[in-house]
Amino acid sequence: MTFIVSLLLPLLAILFWWPVHPLSKPQRRWRTGISVLLALIGLGFATLWRLDIFSYTVEAWIQLVFGWVLVMFMLVLVFVLLREAGWLLSRLLPRSSRVAMLWHGVGFNQGAALVIVLLATLAIYNGLKPPQVHERDLVVPNLPKEMDGVRMAVLADLHISPVKRTWRTQRIVDATLAAKPDLIVLPGDMADGGLEDSGRFAEPLAQLKAPYGVWLAPGNHEYYYDYAAWMAHFRQMGLGVLENQTATLSINGRTLAMSGIGDLAALKQAPYMHGGLPPDMPAVVNGGKGSDVHILLAHQPKQARAAAATGAIDLQVSGHTHGGHMLGFDRWVVAPFNHGYVRGEYRVQDMTLFVSSGVGQWDGFTARLGVRSSIDVLVLRSPAR
Repeated sequence: MTFIVSLLLPLLAILFWWPVHPLSKPQRRWRTGISVLLALIGLGFATLWRLDIFSYTVEAWIQLVFGWVLVMFMLVLVFVLLREAGWLLSRLLPRSSRVAMLWHGVGFNQGAALVIVLLATLAIYNGLKPPQVHERDLVVPNLPKEMDGVRMAVLADLHISPVKRTWRTQRIVDATLAAKPDLIVLPGDMADGGLEDSGRFAEPLAQLKAPYGVWLAPGNHEYYYDYAAWMAHFRQMGLGVLENQTATLSINGRTLAMSGIGDLAALKQAPYMHGGLPPDMPAVVNGGKGSDVHILLAHQPKQARAAAATGAIDLQVSGHTHGGHMLGFDRWVVAPFNHGYVRGEYRVQDMTLFVSSGVGQWDGFTARLGVRSSIDVLVLRSPAR
């Protein structure tokens, strides 16, 4: 998919400048050539990445540059479609030739090219900068009054890597602890790359502490890079790893079942999968029997319908979507691939679903425009309070 998309980038570069006038042949060649060269850089980086000849440390930076180029050309595609639609509509107006010339004018298109480069760079910057804490109330069905006000911090999609490094992880840990949560959950995609490449950048996670524990469930990216090694490493760090398992927590005399389920990625047969277990919904449902309230950590929000259908889950906490990355892209691209769930709170039958925008994202598509990363602190509320 990455390679196929990359092949389209030079075509977009040509389409951007082809109708622009007045340009002499040398001017057109120079502008088109620069744009095609940039597109070929994206194609070249995608090829190097897919050849898998470098260490993951180098590969992560290759992915970042590819992502920057890809975002630019996504914006180019949107601009070209809007430009040509505007040009066609202008042809229907009186004095259409004068208005239509503005859409294909040199100044307008050169200005658009500059804005696109700046927006793509801003998007990557937004994706790399550490997130802030955002607190919100969340009503949980069947939550006992004794648990009303429990503060649960959600650290979804850390995607720790050689690009983001230790300092960013430390900033996230410090901000989370400063929020004084009662409970901390990590619903998948904690790291990218193998343990030998990214393990040292995850070390600050060992500092996470909360009165009712720190719990995590696997995400699809753990399945891509030596799943067993990462899960063992997280356990050594003192984190509660839940692999189709349930922990029963006693809070103010009532019981909360905290479950973590395997990711849907395990159902795929692909050469890039390196271990991992498939989701086992009956196991987590059985593990939560007898509890007053049941919270499920499921990386992909697509699992919400199956969880709600059991009638045993009160709250599912997910990540995976990164909030949709960019306005427009969130609703038109990300939502359809995730059963319509992108970010925030949803009601799925009798269950509440919360999808975090995440504290990070994969280096190959780090962009954020209009969708902020977030350390979510959910203040759990009883419906009967």
